[in-house]
Amino acid sequence: MSEPKSLILSQEGDITVASFRDASILDAVTIQRIGRELYALVEADGRRRIVLDFADVRFLSSQALGVLLTLRRKADQAKAEVFLAGIRDELVRVFKMTNLDKLFQFYDDRGAALAKLGAG
Repeated sequence: MSEPKSLILSQEGDITVASFRDASILDAVTIQRIGRELYALVEADGRRRIVLDFADVRFLSSQALGVLLTLRRKADQAKAEVFLAGIRDELVRVFKMTNLDKLFQFYDDRGAALAKLGAG
């Protein structure tokens, strides 16, 4: 039996949108599963433009931030782009404190990201 998916994927032209099923991304098992799913988008599926929609995410652990760093490295190697959308203000502060805000482009929500990237 396959493991449950942690991401909800949709496609807008050449842009893949990944939304998170869980409001809390805190436990190691969930974070590892999210990592495998995100890495596969770039490495196995060859997706080149990915928007991560954090609209429903309330809590994020430092281990989850590590997954995003690894995703960024893998995306850079694959000449892919990763954009972040819908991140709550309290989580934006965490990104700023860790300087991750300098590695990603942020958008207020999924719609703003897709509009800026020329989808829809």
